[in-house]
Amino acid sequence: MTDAPDLAHEKALERARELDDDENLQRSISGRLLFFYVLGDVLGSGIYVLIGAVAAAVGGAFWMAFLAGVTVATLTGLAYAELVTKHPQAAGAALYVSKAFRNPFLTFLVTICMLSATFAAAGSLATGFSSYFAQVWELPPPLLISVIFIAALAVVNFIGITESVIANMVMTFVEVAGLAVVVLIGIVYVSRGEADFSVLLEFDTDGSPIFAVVAGVALAFFAMTGFENAANVAEETIDPARNFPRALIGGMVGAGIIYVIVAMTAALTVPIDTLASSDAALLEVIKADIIPVPVGVMTTIFAIVAMVAITNTTLVALVTQSRILYGMAREDVVPGFFAKVHAARRSPWVALVFSALVVTTLLVVGHTLDAAGIGGSSGVVERLATVTVVFTLFIYALVIVAAFVLRRDERPPDSFRAPTPLLVIGVVGNLALLVYVVVDDPTSLFWCAGLLALGLVLYTVEKLVGRTGETTPPPGRAPTGSARDEEEEL
Repeated sequence: MTDAPDLAHEKALERARELDDDENLQRSISGRLLFFYVLGDVLGSGIYVLIGAVAAAVGGAFWMAFLAGVTVATLTGLAYAELVTKHPQAAGAALYVSKAFRNPFLTFLVTICMLSATFAAAGSLATGFSSYFAQVWELPPPLLISVIFIAALAVVNFIGITESVIANMVMTFVEVAGLAVVVLIGIVYVSRGEADFSVLLEFDTDGSPIFAVVAGVALAFFAMTGFENAANVAEETIDPARNFPRALIGGMVGAGIIYVIVAMTAALTVPIDTLASSDAALLEVIKADIIPVPVGVMTTIFAIVAMVAITNTTLVALVTQSRILYGMAREDVVPGFFAKVHAARRSPWVALVFSALVVTTLLVVGHTLDAAGIGGSSGVVERLATVTVVFTLFIYALVIVAAFVLRRDERPPDSFRAPTPLLVIGVVGNLALLVYVVVDDPTSLFWCAGLLALGLVLYTVEKLVGRTGETTPPPGRAPTGSARDEEEEL
């Protein structure tokens, strides 16, 4: 009875040792590390930043918006789990679309959408980090703080994926501890008998409560994203067929439970109008002075916790950006030099440096437009968050469709298969939210178009100078594709 686990363990170790090819990434992420990677990325900074905006859109029942958003995201996560166990490689959504539709331009479009989403998210998060930083240490200018922040995370990423994931796990414990304090405040408040639970069913709308919840979901979905980033480290996960589905779904469910409890706590302890008017709504829970701790001390602690949360999310975004470029360079979608791996650290350093430079450029442009009063009433930073949601919903829907298409292929014996009815509900949910966001804020399409235009440069360079169409490798060379061959020649 003990032979099966031993054989499974030996199989996992054998996969982890497959590092002879200089182009392979190192398999060093365990199932436990991947769970915290997903949990930390989904939790991220959204719950610290967006909870007030969601409350303003829905009312006291805004916890329903978080519940609905987590449900749609988890249904999408089932498609990712199925695809990752069939294709445990870097590049995530772009790889799945490439294999499903075999259309180079569509693959390019998804790649640029994913990159644009992570670039926009990292830029807005870095600006948010500088804002919280200023609450603790008043050291101008904010732009310099944001750029240093991105550079520091790029260095952590360069050192190695194991170090990045461990740092992610440590920061996850810190941000969860901060949310635990919020929940503790709620427990103390409820135990006093002062809570009015009827507020949890109140909707601040003159129309249908359903539309109010949809509006809240559209705002909250930025906080739900992040789980898809785990697909981009599948090639660095030990025994992905066994570990990935458990870690992905477990991390998303865990994050969803935390979101709903925190939202309920905020609604019970703070007036909804106060939450709705605050850019840091969880600080309002601390300022309610329910536990015997000086408000000034708790405010400082929470600012630090928020910075940790933002750091956590941004670190994973940088990991995602570099792994997408690395993976798709091997698929001949972007130039082959993005597949270059550092000889000592085993990190895709060219892709990493390029990603950091793009985010830095977005920061400089964003701050310049803000200073000039250009970018819309919401400001450039807020607009980037909306753009992230538009790109992400489009990608999520397409990934589920790709999962259906790829079921035509032979299924590996140890792969995961998601329930078909749940995937259908998932694709309908993503498309419905996408239509709502675009109709509600049509100017986001112009920002999306601008970011997509930047991607045309990479696509054009690959088509002009890349070596494509080579299907038979020279003798002694593994059939790994022209992008990898190009790197060897470089």
